[in-house]
Amino acid sequence: MSVLMRDEAQTRAKLLDVRRYTIDLDLTTGDETFGSLTVIRFTVLADHDVTDTFVELKPAELRSVTLDGQPLDPETLDGNRLPLRNLGAGEHELRVDAVMRYSHTGEGMHRFTDPTDGETYVYTQLFMDDVQRVFAAFDQPDLKAVFELSVRAPEGWTVLANGVTEHLGEGRWKAAPTPLISTYLVAVAAGPWHSVRTEHRGLPFGIHCRRSLAPHLDADADEILEITRQCYDRYHEKFEEPYPFDSYDQAFVPEFNAGAMENPGLVTFRDEFVYRSAVTDTERQTRAMVIAHEMAHMWFGDLVTLKWWDDIWLNESFAEYMGYQTLTEATRFTDTWTDFGVVRKGWGYDADQRPSTHPVAPEAVDDTAAALLNFDGISYAKGASALRQLVAWLGEKDFLAGINTHFTRHRFGNATLADFIDSLAGATDRDVHAWADAWLRTTGVDTLTPRITNGDHGTCALTVEHTGSRPHRIAVGLYDQDVTDEGRLTLRRRLDLDVPQTDSHPIGKRPALLVLNDGDLTYAKVRFDPESFRTVRAALSGLPEPLTRAVVWNALRDAVRDGELPPATHLEIARAHLPRETDLALVQGVLGFAITQVADRYLAPDERPAALATLSALCRDLLRRTEDGDNPGLRLLAVRHYIDVAAHPDTIAAWLAEGTVPGGPELDPELRWRVLGRLAVLGAVDEAAVAAELRRDPSATGQEGAARCRAALPDPEAKRAAWEAMFTTDDLSNYLFTATARGFWQPEQADLVRKYVPRYFEDAVAVAARRGPAIAEAAGRWAFPVHAVDTETLRTGEECLRDGGPIPALRRKLVDQLDDLARALRVRQA
Repeated sequence: MSVLMRDEAQTRAKLLDVRRYTIDLDLTTGDETFGSLTVIRFTVLADHDVTDTFVELKPAELRSVTLDGQPLDPETLDGNRLPLRNLGAGEHELRVDAVMRYSHTGEGMHRFTDPTDGETYVYTQLFMDDVQRVFAAFDQPDLKAVFELSVRAPEGWTVLANGVTEHLGEGRWKAAPTPLISTYLVAVAAGPWHSVRTEHRGLPFGIHCRRSLAPHLDADADEILEITRQCYDRYHEKFEEPYPFDSYDQAFVPEFNAGAMENPGLVTFRDEFVYRSAVTDTERQTRAMVIAHEMAHMWFGDLVTLKWWDDIWLNESFAEYMGYQTLTEATRFTDTWTDFGVVRKGWGYDADQRPSTHPVAPEAVDDTAAALLNFDGISYAKGASALRQLVAWLGEKDFLAGINTHFTRHRFGNATLADFIDSLAGATDRDVHAWADAWLRTTGVDTLTPRITNGDHGTCALTVEHTGSRPHRIAVGLYDQDVTDEGRLTLRRRLDLDVPQTDSHPIGKRPALLVLNDGDLTYAKVRFDPESFRTVRAALSGLPEPLTRAVVWNALRDAVRDGELPPATHLEIARAHLPRETDLALVQGVLGFAITQVADRYLAPDERPAALATLSALCRDLLRRTEDGDNPGLRLLAVRHYIDVAAHPDTIAAWLAEGTVPGGPELDPELRWRVLGRLAVLGAVDEAAVAAELRRDPSATGQEGAARCRAALPDPEAKRAAWEAMFTTDDLSNYLFTATARGFWQPEQADLVRKYVPRYFEDAVAVAARRGPAIAEAAGRWAFPVHAVDTETLRTGEECLRDGGPIPALRRKLVDQLDDLARALRVRQA
């Protein structure tokens, strides 16, 4: 399939004015395909007498095409391009009648049958260039149009779309015409949805899920709708432009590839956000953040849309920043930046130190395949961090003034980085253009290191050594040890500092701990002076604010990854301080890094048993601390991670047999599958046990749990069957592929799966070429042999990049995985 080149899009945008799409979808034609009839009304602009262009579609069958009433030959379809030749200036009407394939990879029109009750659901995910899998389109973001949508669906189904839908009878549905939106934002979701509907400030609100999840959605409906209302009201306080669409539906859909998608008026979420098992309050905060993030897109991305994909940060960085900030301001989740600092920010730092790094606002995104690769930790986490630094430097009043100018100038249109910077520049005397050049056009992570010098009368001065090129406005926290409790630290004061400095800054007597970037307002790695590091080891958990602790934990994480802090020392600090931690996001983030990176990758195999023992002891401390039941979220985290690091099956097997952890919690479906997965790795269960658990929980999540457990069994036949399912048959959906991949590679089974390591590079290239970007991403992320930290795996992977011809989506994942593998090797050698 041909990708769209940037210069082609620019040429077509100068040629055409696309007015309206009238789309009729027939979802009653069977399990494999659906009907798609599209009428596009467009104008060739007057300064083009006669010209050629093309429309895109990816049909199973192209039945007929007419242009201005005259038939075109369907055989002229070349890949995904249907040529339109000898177009004269003026108005035209293109009519395309096609049969399209349903998807099982989360691209285009995804079809899912719920194993719990046999009900079927379909929904669209049209991001980037997947609209062509559903209807014919001039598929680029700056050819906005009005969309009128009609759908024929099976009786008993409800059809949701960007606008309010009306049931006309006999399975016919019609959606209200949209305002001007981009092709990739059109949305349909159809099936026997369970819906909860309400109204807020005169606007219809709805939340929807498949019927088998109805009790779980109902249990959380008040919370979800309250968050939605709170964010909606707060955005209307920030933004002068009112919400620009006629309704606000949120559909929780099965087997969704992303966290959510910002379709105007119909946001789609992965339905794991409808919790059917116990979750922590941090996980509820994450769901709330995604709600806030997607609502921000109604303005950033939907009302004002990027002109081309080089400005994707204008969508994602803003929604990321606004999501966290608005949640903090408007809801009960007032400490969201701690979660951002300890989880999301590391995603950005990691991405920015790989060969695949790119500026937040790259200048050269030549085609849609390249653009797809930029949806990463840089466009989200680094971009949001840059905006947070911009607000600290500019002031929120001027920042919001610039944003509102931007909305007014470009409402229902398209804009570029230059447009946005011009809007900001009009609201301030500061040199926003220079800031943008330094922050948005550069790559890499700056490093800030404190140097404390002694002066007269016991006073000291601070100089910040700066590796990098960006200016930073930071806070510096000076902490003293509590005179009554050496394990507690008290804040003496915070200094506001601009880096680079012109002079050293007096700080009085030497503090026990000096924290650069206290408050986490900039994007940079920070280091400690020797005395501060000694205090960190002794008293990290004694810091009074969780966001400061997040900055410190991130600094330790970076030091491990850079080979400056031994991984075993990181575990020692975690063992000493996590049992006293109160913030769930910090416990989750630090334990996640300690298990998946330190124990599984950075330590040599012969050091891993001791690491697991340390982590098990840490989790037991957390379990003892939560025996009185006053912190169920922390206890749940401790139980989950105790299961993950269990080196012997006895304790967790007893939990499974009893159906409960002594003192709670009871094992709900998520915990049962988690225990069974670990027992499978340890060889303590067999296929019969997996089958029995699947009979107990035949849901879609149960199917995924069974696939993960079966792939984890330490049996040659189980490994062969899992490998064939992933790489040979092409029958697995995106979610079942991921579940199988997550079970397959286990550090405990390195010898058993050794022969599959070189096979991976050949078979992943082949399956990615056959099945496309979504499976390529899953194969590169989840099916990569991350446990195989050795030079031979690195050599084989580099050979694949050089000679194997992976498609761009897989190539990007392999580049990143191999760089992480090389880093793990360096950490081990250090």
